[in-house]
Amino acid sequence: MTRPNKRYQVVGIGNAIVDIISPAEDRFLERMKIRKGIMQLIERDRAEFLYARMEDRQRSPGGAVANTLAGLGNLGLATAFIGRVRDDALGRFYVSALRAQGTDFPNAPTANTPIAGPALPTSRSMIFVSPNGERSMNTYLGISAEVGPEDVPPQVAEQAEILFLEGYLYDKPKGKAAFEQAARLCRQAGGRTGIALSDPFCVDRHRADFHRLLGTMDYAIGNEHEWMSLYQTEDLGGALAQAARQTEVIVCTRAEQDVIVMQGAERVRVPVRVIPPVDATGAGDQFAAGFLYGLAQRRDLLTAGRMGCIAAGEVISHFGARPQQDLKAMFAEQGLL
Repeated sequence: MTRPNKRYQVVGIGNAIVDIISPAEDRFLERMKIRKGIMQLIERDRAEFLYARMEDRQRSPGGAVANTLAGLGNLGLATAFIGRVRDDALGRFYVSALRAQGTDFPNAPTANTPIAGPALPTSRSMIFVSPNGERSMNTYLGISAEVGPEDVPPQVAEQAEILFLEGYLYDKPKGKAAFEQAARLCRQAGGRTGIALSDPFCVDRHRADFHRLLGTMDYAIGNEHEWMSLYQTEDLGGALAQAARQTEVIVCTRAEQDVIVMQGAERVRVPVRVIPPVDATGAGDQFAAGFLYGLAQRRDLLTAGRMGCIAAGEVISHFGARPQQDLKAMFAEQGLL
């Protein structure tokens, strides 16, 4: 089903962030002045302060795109990740954990070959999980925000059957340049490219760029708030209709509602089974993993969407943003393979 001349079925480019996860009661969040249920960017001193106050910490190599690649590795696809870490304790953990899960990190630094740029530490996100599974993310971007075109190995981007891009990279000009270079190399070599919109505020910041970019993408994944923000409307149907005129495949996830997938005149609603979350971290990332697996295997839109929903349901059933069960076995149980 995949192209035999491509080394990688999916390559991702995004922020390389170590997730540090800890349970937390609401009163703790209030005392620490943490805004519940959102992702907020913090500075280095705040990151160190919060890290010191976390209990029962769990570490995991994170970042939205890297989480998606971990799900694809669970499904047996050949994957690679383009991003930046420092050669420090968290950076070495990140690289080894990513590779242990089956994803190549072709531009990882070592003590003898450090990467260029400011001496910033590896990025990390302190994630406090409330009893209802809601996550409050406090992210220090560190060196991952410095990813640039020099970090994009042509031999990797050109060897991608599918390239998956993280919208947050548009927050810095050099990230935008890296993003667009990777997409150009992939498409010139016959691959397909796509984007995750990341969040409504990211869309607000880069609306004009995203409109232009969607015209060059083969697929795009976002939630209802991101799509409506992109087209500045409260009419979700109208927003998706406009998106479908720009990009071949459009995916819209909605909280506890059917997922909408569109390709040209085809419109599919994928049913969602509501599961009380233990930890909602990574739900969107693993939906993307299941959906991209279906895309890579040339499955129909409904099947790819169902794969995405199963993968998302698995990851919210436990702490952490990466699957713990065999996703392919779960697909088989539902008759999807």
